[in-house]
Amino acid sequence: MPIGYKQMVAEALSEIETMTPEQVAKHLGNPDTQLVDIRDPRELERDGAIPGALHATRGMLEFWIDPESPYHRKAFAEPKQFIFFCAGGLRSSLAGQTAKRMGIARVAHMDGGFGAWKKAGLPVEEWAPKAPAGDKK
Repeated sequence: MPIGYKQMVAEALSEIETMTPEQVAKHLGNPDTQLVDIRDPRELERDGAIPGALHATRGMLEFWIDPESPYHRKAFAEPKQFIFFCAGGLRSSLAGQTAKRMGIARVAHMDGGFGAWKKAGLPVEEWAPKAPAGDKK
């Protein structure tokens, strides 16, 4: 029997940690934590970004995490806690579940996503695309 996105999100949430924007904000600047923004570039251009967050589109996430992939990003091989977020919290729950299943040990997602972050008055900066440093080509 096919399942819908609501069941998929519920299953993902049962497998990963959920953090509030205020809890995530305490990790800003922590070298042992990497925030991962999985929103589409158009969303980042329109709404801004969280300072220090790594942008990793949802569609490429599995390829960037897997060290065997020609698209692997070294940032995902670091022994850090990865906190995923999207616009509202649905996509990031699925991304966090995927990352955990692919071997990233410390995974969380931000409840309410970037919308909740902005509503809480937490820091936002204008987004400009950055080339990843030191990744496989």
